[in-house]
Amino acid sequence: MTVKVLIPTPLQKFTKNQAKVECAGSSISELIEDLEASFPGIKKSLCDEKGKPRTFLNFYVNSEDIRFLEGTETKLESGDEVSIVPAVAGG
Repeated sequence: MTVKVLIPTPLQKFTKNQAKVECAGSSISELIEDLEASFPGIKKSLCDEKGKPRTFLNFYVNSEDIRFLEGTETKLESGDEVSIVPAVAGG
């Protein structure tokens, strides 16, 4: 199963400056593990010490926020697109 992952610019240093990568996983948590296996060190930037996505990063599956789905247990299917989007703040 292949899932396309859109990598934000600040994390592209882990993916050899690739904005899109393909990974495998049947859930977001498995996808994060596959990203770490392919691009060592990226998980520390994606997840906190407990393995949960960092609060300043949002994950979307086919444009749907995983916070409103099943979180890191959101199921993935071949061909899905996962976007990792840094939170934006300002005034």
